[in-house]
Amino acid sequence: MSERRVRSTEEWLDYFQRNAARQRPIPWQTNGIGAGPAELAPIRRSLQAWQLGETSDGCHLAASADRYATATGDPAYRDVIDLFIREEQRHGALLGRILDDAGIPRRQADWGDTLFRRLRHSITDIEVWTTPVVMVETLAMIYYNAIRRATGSPVLRAVCAQILADEVPHVQLQCERLAVLLHNRSRTRYHLTMLTHRVLFLAVMLLVWAGHHRALRAGGYTWAHYRQAAYAKMHRAWQRMDPQRYVWT
Repeated sequence: MSERRVRSTEEWLDYFQRNAARQRPIPWQTNGIGAGPAELAPIRRSLQAWQLGETSDGCHLAASADRYATATGDPAYRDVIDLFIREEQRHGALLGRILDDAGIPRRQADWGDTLFRRLRHSITDIEVWTTPVVMVETLAMIYYNAIRRATGSPVLRAVCAQILADEVPHVQLQCERLAVLLHNRSRTRYHLTMLTHRVLFLAVMLLVWAGHHRALRAGGYTWAHYRQAAYAKMHRAWQRMDPQRYVWT
């Protein structure tokens, strides 16, 4: 067993408050983002779609978090999720400015974003909501690494570096919450839950590839490389949500 413990809601609240005040500087330019049309061609549609996905108002998540916080007597959890939503929206704002400065119009609809929004809007249980979020956030780390590698733009590379730095704690937060939710589940039920995770992750991984394979390829990810990296990162996430890895007091 690891000596790791699940961080308290108050610790996560402190983290998000401090992180909001220590954002990395972005070298914004007055004449674009330092990348021409040819360089942006394989990633522009993907950036449009991903920017749209990062701009969710989070109202359904906030409502689920509020119900969970009330049921567990942990009111600070709602504040943590509020700050998490703001951080995601900050990512959307950064990507939005990238699009604006590059002369790329923002999209109002995308099939992938619509699918995920409908899925999220149909979910009220915090565990069921958190599960696909961990998967999308894990794949986001591969995506933003690909975008960073696909461009020489100092602006876009800096934005990707900021988002990547934020995503690591995002995944950890959600994994720890799932560990809490799975703590009292029998190992048989736990393994059945993980089997469901693996089926869902395969679907999410395929959807992200279908919508963003051109951008991923521009960043050096073939299908085989993408699949290998995706499962490696998700395997670490599954380890982090295993209650047996934590000391419970």
